[in-house]
Amino acid sequence: METIHKLPLPHLLLLLISLLGNIATATVFTLQNHCDHTVWPGTITGNGPTIGDGGFVLPPGSSTQVTAPAGWSGRFWARTECNFDESGNGKCTTGDCGALKCTGGGQPPVTLAEFTLNGHDNKDFYDVSLVDGYNVGMGVSATGGSGDCQYAGCVNDLNVNCPAELRVADTGRVVACKSACAAFNTPEFCCTGDHSTPTTCSPTTYSEMFKSACPSAYSYAYDDASSTRTCIGSDYLITFCPSS
Repeated sequence: METIHKLPLPHLLLLLISLLGNIATATVFTLQNHCDHTVWPGTITGNGPTIGDGGFVLPPGSSTQVTAPAGWSGRFWARTECNFDESGNGKCTTGDCGALKCTGGGQPPVTLAEFTLNGHDNKDFYDVSLVDGYNVGMGVSATGGSGDCQYAGCVNDLNVNCPAELRVADTGRVVACKSACAAFNTPEFCCTGDHSTPTTCSPTTYSEMFKSACPSAYSYAYDDASSTRTCIGSDYLITFCPSS
């Protein structure tokens, strides 16, 4: 007969504490769509497991939740006007990654929500970035955490006032606004070469335009001080097309 080995009570308690600790440190992301059109959120992981299967559909007025473990880092973004076949292959007008379930990032221009969980001093670091351009408004609110925990986001529709040289149009409509780096590909706008440090890469007319419209969003590569948010032990609400 096979012998069943039972763990001593102290070992069982340690295991239970460990499991409860893992549950407690999991972060819940709630993604909600306040747009008047469907979006297809994409996710990409820098550290940790893939969450949200890499991408999914989110109709207007709906929301869904995904969970990430301690130490996870990655990005969320919205894709628009997507068509996928039964195998999940297809394309989107903006934010495209080539499939319903992304294995790579979204094609710029695209608005990004970026997170690093449980970083230095156990803080979460997060931001909404326009460094890769803009396609859909996004907002990030921390819920239930402690510390600074400020809102990050871009509420204004940058497509409406996008300069002609940055516009991406589809069937006569402006569907996205490029970054100056993507439009002109010069060191001054891309913070590369002789402009690759915080002291040599300064805000430009274009990044200042983005910053004026969306003060709490990253406007260029070294816009850390006014754009990176921190919080401890929080869950996060990510809103597409936020109203405030």
